[in-house]
Amino acid sequence: MRNPIKASILLLWVIAAGSSMPLVGSAQTTSSASAGPTPEVAFTYSYAHSNAPPGGCGCFSLNGGSASVAIPLRHSPWEIAGDVTVANGSSISSASNDLTLTVFTGGLRYRPNLHLGAWQPFGQVLAGGAYASGSLIQAEKSAGTGSNSAFAANAGGGLDLRLNHRLSLRLVEADYLPTTFNNGTTNHQNNLRISAGLVVRLGK
Repeated sequence: MRNPIKASILLLWVIAAGSSMPLVGSAQTTSSASAGPTPEVAFTYSYAHSNAPPGGCGCFSLNGGSASVAIPLRHSPWEIAGDVTVANGSSISSASNDLTLTVFTGGLRYRPNLHLGAWQPFGQVLAGGAYASGSLIQAEKSAGTGSNSAFAANAGGGLDLRLNHRLSLRLVEADYLPTTFNNGTTNHQNNLRISAGLVVRLGK
């Protein structure tokens, strides 16, 4: 991971945590008075690290955003979740190709009731598809490999900090996001996604 990316993620985390500390006490009270879990949507900045080009690591970075929705299953720590991520990378490989990666996944999210007040961890396992475009894909297709669509999965978790009955900060989310684009060798790519942003609850 490049130093500017590390610094950006660290700065976002520090600002989010620092700005929310005065609200933690009131958030705990609100949380305890809540009638139960409600649907939520999250909007986050996402950084992804990938090894898409075949041969060796071929590692490169992508930056973009994610939107997700979670609908709780009544009287259960489980939620139905969906996630869309769009990220772009440039200067990939010696040919300085670019790539835009869009991933759609859905599945289950688990929120354990650990009685941590405003702090809420979660884990998830999602599956779906991915679509790729850009000069990297075109170059691979010209070489007889490459594909625009593939299977994708999303397994990981994160930590939210509740500010009030309506808003939370997603301090960090880390996911392993494998894809199966045709690359002429393994047809498998390992992607690590790190995200942070805002969560909005939709219920009363």
